[in-house]
Amino acid sequence: MSVRNLPALLKPRSIVVIGASRRQGSVGQVLARNLFRGGFDGPVMAVHPEAASIESSLTWRTVEDLPMTPDLAVIATPPASVPDLVDRLGRRGTKAAVVISAGFGEAGSDADRAAGKALMQRMLDAARPHLLRLLGPNCVGLLVPPLGLNASFVHRHPAPGNIAFLTQSGAMATSVIDWAAERGIGFSAVASLGDMADVDFGDLLDYYASDPATRAILLYIETVTDARKFLSAGRAAARTKPVIVIKTGRTRSAARAAASHTGALSGSDAVYDAAFRRAGMLRVFDLEELFAATATLSSRVKVTGDRLAILSNGGGIGVLATEALEEGGGRVADLAPETLARLDAALPGTWSHGNPVDIIGDAGGPRYAQALEALIDDPGSDAVLVLNCPTAVADPIEAAEAVVGVVGEKRGRPVLTSWLGAEAAQAARRLFHDNRIPTFDTPGLAVRGFLHMVRYRRNQEQLMETPAAAPDAFTPDVEAARALIAGVRAEGRQQLTEPEAKAVLAAYGIPVVRTVEVDTPAAAGAAAERLGGPLALKILSPEFSHKTEVGGVRLDLATPEEVVTAAHAMLDSVARLRPEATVRGFTVQEMVSGRGRVELICGIGTDRQFGPTLLFGQGGTAVEVVNDTVVALPPLNLSLARASMRRTRVYRLLEGYREQPPADIDAVALTLVKLAQIAVDLPEVAELDINPLLAGPDGVIALDARIAVAEPAPGRRLAIRPMPQDLTRAITLSDGRTLTLRPVVPEDEPMIQRLVERSSPEDVRLRFFAPLRTLSHEMAARFSQIDYDREMALVAEGADAEDGRAIFGVVRITADPDNIRAEYGIMVRSDMKGLGLGYQLMQAIIAYGARRGLERIEGQVLRENAQMLRMARELGFTVVNDPDDPSLMDVAIALGESHAI
Repeated sequence: MSVRNLPALLKPRSIVVIGASRRQGSVGQVLARNLFRGGFDGPVMAVHPEAASIESSLTWRTVEDLPMTPDLAVIATPPASVPDLVDRLGRRGTKAAVVISAGFGEAGSDADRAAGKALMQRMLDAARPHLLRLLGPNCVGLLVPPLGLNASFVHRHPAPGNIAFLTQSGAMATSVIDWAAERGIGFSAVASLGDMADVDFGDLLDYYASDPATRAILLYIETVTDARKFLSAGRAAARTKPVIVIKTGRTRSAARAAASHTGALSGSDAVYDAAFRRAGMLRVFDLEELFAATATLSSRVKVTGDRLAILSNGGGIGVLATEALEEGGGRVADLAPETLARLDAALPGTWSHGNPVDIIGDAGGPRYAQALEALIDDPGSDAVLVLNCPTAVADPIEAAEAVVGVVGEKRGRPVLTSWLGAEAAQAARRLFHDNRIPTFDTPGLAVRGFLHMVRYRRNQEQLMETPAAAPDAFTPDVEAARALIAGVRAEGRQQLTEPEAKAVLAAYGIPVVRTVEVDTPAAAGAAAERLGGPLALKILSPEFSHKTEVGGVRLDLATPEEVVTAAHAMLDSVARLRPEATVRGFTVQEMVSGRGRVELICGIGTDRQFGPTLLFGQGGTAVEVVNDTVVALPPLNLSLARASMRRTRVYRLLEGYREQPPADIDAVALTLVKLAQIAVDLPEVAELDINPLLAGPDGVIALDARIAVAEPAPGRRLAIRPMPQDLTRAITLSDGRTLTLRPVVPEDEPMIQRLVERSSPEDVRLRFFAPLRTLSHEMAARFSQIDYDREMALVAEGADAEDGRAIFGVVRITADPDNIRAEYGIMVRSDMKGLGLGYQLMQAIIAYGARRGLERIEGQVLRENAQMLRMARELGFTVVNDPDDPSLMDVAIALGESHAI
């Protein structure tokens, strides 16, 4: 379940508390006090087996005795009693419960944990038949300040606001409530998720993404339960409002036993970081930064770049802001000559004559206003930071009022503020807060707030970037790779030999150095004779992941004689260091010069929660020491691959430096895309290393490779659902033309825009309910960059006389988070109508919807669109008048097994 019955949890009309107490200071007493005194405008009832009243309100002895069915139950009873209570509430018709109780396997001995987990499962089993949603257990509760709902045992009531704070930690909930109260920050909700037996981050992200009262969502995460749901919900939420996250556990503790460099470097925190970036969330690292980001992002002001103008009445605070800006990766704006001239005319001759703009300590409101107006108009800045430190000769409130006045008149350019001092500064902050101008306690925090806006914009642009199409030549031989891996596993091995690993890479079009496998030193010499020098010789054994550790690598061997001598020396070294090891022979391979090339590492790892991961960074034998790597999640396209690569220092080497020409960066990015496809296609690949991958102006080549295989974990492996290739097939139109029907991919954006451009204005109006001449990049990207776990769009592509290749029609469905119903849309290019394409597209999407388990597909059609309404009726849709808009008709079809593919 996802958002089903969440309104009963988050917007209940009636509440019952079970486990309330009169004992002063107990959880039950605080819980009852908060519920009854929170200001909730609806019935709050209590169940207690003995007390006649709680908080001066009558109680009932059992759930069955209640005078009405509550939407929400709040349970704080001993854990053993909870499953039965959940069952009885469900039978009564209650649809949600907050389980405060602990004791469900959070701590204790192994036996205690097992018993607690069994009890939790009984609770879930009791809830499931009634579709009753559970928040918790082991949580401090739920607060919805706009409703006066405080179903928690926190120590104070937070103010209403527009921020939803979702946290696994009860202590963090109380800390954040305190922190926010001191700063006048309110919440639309504070939810403590506890053990997340049912309701988790994905569910609440889905709910608050569409909540009009919530402008920003804050997350405090220790772990996620369903990686795919979390990423799908997070991406959907981040498209509509800022999602800001703190994740604990940043130190690397896992992967110590990994056989590959990739496994050692892909620590769990790096994977979470990759997941947050992929979903478009903004990660921060402490509470001050959390609210600094919230203050700027929830204000809905946007920046277009990283250039900041700084206005202050003191040189010192301007310098502090400048240092924080440059250390954080931002830029001090270069003020235009006309801006400097305006400032010269308005300011005393002793002003700083540059950025930061120091307007001297006696600056009052008029001086602040004139300087700010000039800086807002400056073409070379992307935002303005206004600072004030208290002086005896100027009124800080007057300065603040002047800033508010200018911002009110000149909306558009972001303005941030930081007023230092005591009482006057607090009054100024309230003034800024009331006028929705981001304000911060210190200049450093203000700069961080600006940089959050910069990072958030970059993240969103990255999500919407149109990727270049991968070369058509990238057609992997999947069956050959699968057969090779199957053979290795049939032998009971977990490690592929180097030649086998390189064969898998070659099957996916990754260039590998020519390598010959031999079994004796003499055979190595013969291979050297055929290959010619210089050569590399490596020991061949499934037991050595890092061959250099046993003297198993020799480079730059010029003659066959040198190869034979080196082979004997290797056998002696292995016999001395690892006498028990099995040696299968040697590999002889051509030496590839590293001159003019950069050593990289690329690979695949496996994360316990997010499944397959990808690694990229600086390679070589000291890769763990250098630790210049980044993690990404498959699948990838070229844009996502390059965006990940840019996060490393080695990327700057790839761009070229001094006399070093730039490497073929597209070839490196394509290698990552190919590795991502291996992760999708070959579930047995647990770890894969290419180290080094040499990258130069002429492309890339893998010098060494290792692959570890294992039985895939049950369930969904990939955190992001890849494009379902099995939906691709040929369709034939009534005129005999054959088109390819396939899922949409991000690279289709230009062809989708062209589809609209080559359709008649009337057809476009009927599809989009408004006149459009073309689709913007944002709209086209939204249609082509879809989440296959929740959406599907099928395109009909074929040869076109004017465009070469074209999309002639597209049909899409967008499912609700519960996968119960989906809304559809369809468009066929005007000159392709009457050929049966629309019918085939609709039949295909209906069949797909039935296969994925949807119960219903529905949509809205303009009443005047007679052709679409006729087709809907012929396909089995019901057609009725829209109750809210006489120009629309509502169409819907119930799905069943007969519709499935």
